[in-house]
Amino acid sequence: MPTAKPSAVLFDLDGTLLDTAPDLLKALNDILAQEDLDPVNEVAFRPTVSDGSKAMLELGFGDELKSRDFESLKTRFLSLYETLGCKHSVLFDGIDLLISGLIANEINVAIVTNKPTFLTLPIVKSITTLSRIPVVICGDTLARAKPYPDQLLHACDQLNVNPSTCWYIGDAERDVQAAKAAGMKSIVAMWGYVPSTKVAQTWNADQYATNPSDIFHNI
Repeated sequence: MPTAKPSAVLFDLDGTLLDTAPDLLKALNDILAQEDLDPVNEVAFRPTVSDGSKAMLELGFGDELKSRDFESLKTRFLSLYETLGCKHSVLFDGIDLLISGLIANEINVAIVTNKPTFLTLPIVKSITTLSRIPVVICGDTLARAKPYPDQLLHACDQLNVNPSTCWYIGDAERDVQAAKAAGMKSIVAMWGYVPSTKVAQTWNADQYATNPSDIFHNI
């Protein structure tokens, strides 16, 4: 478990800082309704969010997705989601206090997400707590995204910190893989879209945090 004070704490966005599932589910079910298909319930949907648009569309369309134009559906899905913005999305409980505490303790903070820039920045700018975070690296910022370490290392360059003194917090296996590849401490946000505790344990992260306060208590 990480114990030394980090020089920076980097965060995934969806499922770590922000509960975006309600808006993403609304966008998916709107498309399914347009296609005369049954809606997806939230319980089944939430574990797919951190796996990206392909996983969400696969859940909604099932085997039928194989016979569809995936790129066209993805564009429609993301367009519907863009119009919603963060209408129903909220910060997870305790995130505001965690971010404020890190900044007050002069610990650098950044967001590193696989979400594309055109969806990420409007959301980050619209939420006061997130708008205080100076470095935001998106899925299309570089040629490669998580699970590769490139984005995390780029964030460290922007913050002028050594990756070995940083922590990365996310709720998906790719987040742990990227952190390990970057030489950072990996922490799983168990409050996010984790499939199950049993599955998460197989990722072999350095720490499994039950809630955001667990992070701050280890600084």
